[in-house]
Amino acid sequence: MSRASLEKRPHEVAAMFDGVARRYDLTNTVLTAGQDRRWRRITRQALDLRPGERCLDLAAGTGVSTEELARSGAFVVGVDLSMGMLRAGQHRRVPLLAGDALALPFVDEAFDAVTISFGLRNIVDVDAALREMARVTRPGGRLLVCEFSHPTWEPFRTVYRRYLMTALPAVARVVSSNPEAYVYLAESIQAWPDQPALAARIAAAGWGQVAWRNLFSGVVTLHRAIRR
Repeated sequence: MSRASLEKRPHEVAAMFDGVARRYDLTNTVLTAGQDRRWRRITRQALDLRPGERCLDLAAGTGVSTEELARSGAFVVGVDLSMGMLRAGQHRRVPLLAGDALALPFVDEAFDAVTISFGLRNIVDVDAALREMARVTRPGGRLLVCEFSHPTWEPFRTVYRRYLMTALPAVARVVSSNPEAYVYLAESIQAWPDQPALAARIAAAGWGQVAWRNLFSGVVTLHRAIRR
């Protein structure tokens, strides 16, 4: 079984997601008790896409998030590094392309909006990826990052950390096609910057009006920004 290290070498990350692709969407739904569907819906609503707009869904995986975004009537294209994930999503009625977040295959200012859900944490150079997302977004365009974060209430944060390191891998052993990947998931969530720190990095990458909204007490956070 394959898992990436916290150094997040691209070939390791791609291989790890190839290994979980077959049951990825099911595993996410089980591990979040169905909250993943709600988070996708809230992401679509927060991005406020309109018919005729162009949106990039980065780290799209099997395209389940791309399909949700496309419900807005906008043209949405999904991009992911893992060929296994893209193959698992080939039945979806949205365009899905192979691509690297650090060298996106699009011209400057190609999109009105860009979003990445639960994928920024897996990129080897987060700051470069944020700059690349800014490159392909028109001035005044929107960014929305949906990512695991840090619960704001200390007693709950303690319980949540225990869940990450014990219960989550145990559940993954039952439902996932690659349980080792979920050990990486738990470790990478704990190593990820908190809400203010990520907001500062987004601003430094060329985005303005950065704000965030906590979901489920900060287990997940939506970071929003506007392309300067």
